[in-house]
This record gives sequence, structure tokens and C-alpha cells, in this order.
Amino acid sequence: MHIVDVIIIVLYILLTLGVGVWVSKKASRGLDSYFLGGKTIKWYYLGLSNGSGMFDVSGTAWMVGILFLYGVKSFMFMWMWPVFNQVFVMMFLAVWIRRSRVMTGSEWILTRFGDGKAGRASHLIVAIFAVVASIGFIAYFFEGAGKFLTVILPWDLSLNLAGANLFTSEQIYALLIIFFTTIYTIKGGMFSVVTTEVLQYGIMVVAGILVAGYTFMAFTDVEVNNVIPEEWKNVFFGNELTGFWSGDYQEFNHLIDTQGYKMFSAFIGMTIFKGFFSSVAGPTPGYDMQRILSTRSVKEAAYMSGFTNLVLFIPRYLLIAGIVLLGLFFIAPQMVESGAVTGNDLEVILPKVINNQVPVGIKGLLLAGLLAAFMSTFSAFVNAGPAYIVNDIYKKYLKPVASDEHYVKASHIASFAVVILGVVMGFFADSINSITLWITSSLYGGYVAANFLKWIWWRFNGWGYFWGMLAGLIVATLQFILDQNKANLEVDTLLHELAEIPAIYLFPIILVCSILGSLLGTFFTQPTDMVTLKSFYKNVHPWGWWKPVRENLKDEKVEKNDQFWLDMFNCIVGIVWQSSMILLPIFLVVRDYGKMWITLAVFLIISLILKFTWLDKVKFKDDEEHTMAG
Repeated sequence: MHIVDVIIIVLYILLTLGVGVWVSKKASRGLDSYFLGGKTIKWYYLGLSNGSGMFDVSGTAWMVGILFLYGVKSFMFMWMWPVFNQVFVMMFLAVWIRRSRVMTGSEWILTRFGDGKAGRASHLIVAIFAVVASIGFIAYFFEGAGKFLTVILPWDLSLNLAGANLFTSEQIYALLIIFFTTIYTIKGGMFSVVTTEVLQYGIMVVAGILVAGYTFMAFTDVEVNNVIPEEWKNVFFGNELTGFWSGDYQEFNHLIDTQGYKMFSAFIGMTIFKGFFSSVAGPTPGYDMQRILSTRSVKEAAYMSGFTNLVLFIPRYLLIAGIVLLGLFFIAPQMVESGAVTGNDLEVILPKVINNQVPVGIKGLLLAGLLAAFMSTFSAFVNAGPAYIVNDIYKKYLKPVASDEHYVKASHIASFAVVILGVVMGFFADSINSITLWITSSLYGGYVAANFLKWIWWRFNGWGYFWGMLAGLIVATLQFILDQNKANLEVDTLLHELAEIPAIYLFPIILVCSILGSLLGTFFTQPTDMVTLKSFYKNVHPWGWWKPVRENLKDEKVEKNDQFWLDMFNCIVGIVWQSSMILLPIFLVVRDYGKMWITLAVFLIISLILKFTWLDKVKFKDDEEHTMAG
């Protein structure tokens, strides 16, 4: 590595540490200040912070691989997460969540189900799940950061003692970057996290622009069009995904046929089906929820979520498209020459391009940007997980009365504990990917039904929520166990057939089991008391089946929320709007200017539509909240 690149990386780390520690003094005023920034941080800073937290390294490497192989259709693969849940949050969920005025997602559950046994059961399962998820993702980042940095950085940091290998170079790199990030995250809470993430976002944007700009200097339009097949740039598709590579790159067609996405329309249909329910269920208890609860008002919660969409995709895909173009020119020939192209080859395109094809200076900024992406995502989880430990477990059940200083110290200890547990798990690298897959598959299997029903149905209660989540988690876990042991199952048996089905296609089964648990848990127990329901409906004011509650609020003149169809219309056009921000930088970098101008026109037209159907209406949300509260 050139000395210029080393200096850039060192300066970035020192600057991040300095800024994070400098603002940390604001976090000592209490839990609200530590975990939510005292609800004083401006919405656009929170939006930049939220976008920065979603700009993770492992996700970026995965997106580089699928764009490289499948072309622009690959943006639909992200609907598996689903990425368009941010649109639903922007349109109405951020407003509903922020009206609760609480500190964490599990504390929010108490405003829906009350503080009795049923409410506490639902509250506790969300808090425990949030903590486990944070630890699991920290472990995942520990593994991913170490592997990424050893590919990029030239120094061997392995530690040996008396001939025994105590720590590998991967582990030392991971420990160092986690140590630096943990210092300012634990000391400064949300203030340090947001401040450093805004700085990190700026570095990532500069890196993306420089990489994309470099490709315009390195290749002519004619050279780009000769390398990229026309079908690669076609966003439309049929029932089956057919190979479109030719000549020396025909080997890539075999990889397309074997990756499990051959029945493309069925795959996309299932991701949309899953994505809708996952999105309406709302954000999972994590850093995204914390950003919403940190905003200064209901209106700013909506602004922040919309701004996250606006700032995330264009710079991220400038970087991704630039890396992919360099990979197609320089890495693809090496992959073909190796004789057997595998899915693992796609995962290393990003580090290979950085190592071999990015010039001095840009390489340092790009590495600083990717380090920023890792550090921002890591710090977001370190801030979110301990909030549930201290506020929802320690303060709620163990020490309800104490000083603000005591709770802030408890937050420091909880943050260290979460990081240490995550790092310890990270040393067992072979099992971490499995644990993370279990968390994510269970997350949207067990989480969806119960969290969808909590918004729209008054009769749904705390026990229904608890058993609905638990049923979904159990079934999702059984599916995961089958998938991990399918090599040991007898061929042509029912269990083996089930194990061979991709998890996305088993989502309806998990959803049905979770709904069944929710309904049985609800109907075999008493409804939530009307006082809690009235308070919840007045504050959150959701649409759905709330007629008995509204009848009890007649004297208070609380109107029915009739915005369902407008919200759904906004979500549909919002998904197209979000997609245009992904496709626009891709078409620009691969020099398909015709499609780029069409995509830009779509983006501008939908932005104008949303100005009237969403933005203008959001302006009055704070007035509406004050009216309901009054």
C-alpha cells in the first residue's frame, strides 16, 4: 500500500475518534440524552446517520457481486430484506412510531398492550430479541471486518507465543477497528454515533464519486458497451431468468442457472409478498427504530425517514457500479481463466478491484469510506442493543429508581458487555454465519404477523403478540435446522424436499403458523383493557379495525384515520421512486444515457407527485398530534 493511502486511512481514524470523543460530553445528562440524543438532533443529521448506518461493507460486497452477474435486474434482489420497508416507514410508520414518545421499540409495545402480564410478556420477548440480534450482528461484523481488512491491508498482525498462534491477523484487525469504534460509541452515545456517522457519510460519498469518476477516465463509452451485454442493462424480465453472457464470458451463464433464481418472476413475486407484510410490520427493534424515536417531532420523524431514502442509494450505487465496471474489465477475465466460476468469486470482486485496479489516493479514500461504512453500522448496533438492556430490562425489572448518572454508567457497562459477547462469538467464525442467518430468517418469519396485527386490529392483545412471535420463531428455526442438515437427510423424503426449498418460498408457511399463534393467543385470553387501547389509538391514530375503540372515544371527537388508500398509493409510487435512485447511477456509470434520462425523468415526476400526496400533508402532522393530545 502506498504511503499516501496509509496517511489517508490514519487521518480518517484519528478524525473520527477526535470528533466522537469531542461531542461525547453531551451524553452524560441521562438515558434520553445517551440513547436518543435528548430528542434535540436535527432530522437531516439523523437521516444522514441512518443512511450511513445502512451503508455496510458486507452488503456492499454482496451487491457488487449480484450486479456484476445479473445486471440491473439485481436491484430487485434487495427486496428480500426488504429494502423498500424504508418507503413504508417514510409514508406513515415513522409518524405512528414517533407519536408514542418512548425510548425503545420494546417500550413502545407497552403503549399498545399495557403494563400487565400480557404486555410485559410481549415487551420482554422484543427486548431479548433485540439484544440477541445486536450481539449476533456484532459477531458477524467482527468476522467480516477481519476478512475484508486482511485482503486489503498488507501487514501481517498475527500474534504468536512459544510457537502457538494466539490471534490471527484477521482477528487482530477486527479487534483494532472494533476497539476504535467502541471508544466513541460508548462514551458519547447517540450524539457521538450521529456526529461520526455524518462525517463517515461524507467520506463514503466522496469515495463513490471518485470511483465512478475514475471509470469515465479509464474507459471510453465504446469500450464499456463492448464489454456489457445489452440484456445486462434491461430492467424487464420474463418468467425465467436466462443467461445472456456470450463469448469468453459464457461461463457466467452456468452460475446464473445454479444460484437458485432461475424462476425469476416467482422469486420476485414472493419477495414482494413477503416485503409488503414485513414492511407494514414496521422496523425491527434496532438502530432504525432508535433514529425515529430520536427525532424532535412527529413531522421530523417522517422527514428523517424520507431523507434516508434520498441520501442512501445514489452515492452507494455510484460506488457499486464503479467497482462492478472495473471488475468486468479486469477481474472477469481472471475468473474465466481460473476454469470454474463460483459464487464465492463474486464475493471477492470488491477487495480484488480495490487491491489491483484503484489508483493511489482514491484507494485510500475508498478504504476509508469502506471502514466508515463498517464503523457506522457497528456503532449503530452498539448504541441500539444496550438501550434495551438498560431501559427495558435493568430499569424496568431490576432497579426502577436511580439517578441519571447511575443509568448512564449502567449503559456504558451494558455496551461493553454487548461488544465483548459479540467479539467472543466472533472468534467462532464457522458458526457466526449460521447464527446470523437464523436471526434474519426468524426476524421476518416470527416478527411479521404479530407486528402487522398490532397496528390494525384492536382485539389483538399481548398474549397474541407473544405466541405469534414465538410460533413464527419456532417454525423458522426448524426450517433453518433442516437447511443446515440437508446433506444428512435421505434423498426423496419429505424432510429432504422441504430442506431443498429456498427460505423465501417457505415464508407463507412461517407466516400462517405465526398468524395461527397470534389468533389462538388472542382469542383464548382477555382483550387489552380499553383505557390502554384508547390511549394508544389517540396517540398513534392508525388505520385498520378499531371501531369499538373509536366508539369509546366519541366524546373526545377522535376521527377515523381514512388515509389507508393514500398511504398505499404513496408506498407504491415510493417504491418506484426508490428504485429510480438505484438505477440512475448504474445507467450513468455504464453509459446507457437513454435509460439514464428516462430514469431521471421518472425520479423527478414521482418526486413532484410525492410533494403533493406526502410532503404537503406531513407539514401538518405536528398540529394534528397537538389536537389529539389536547
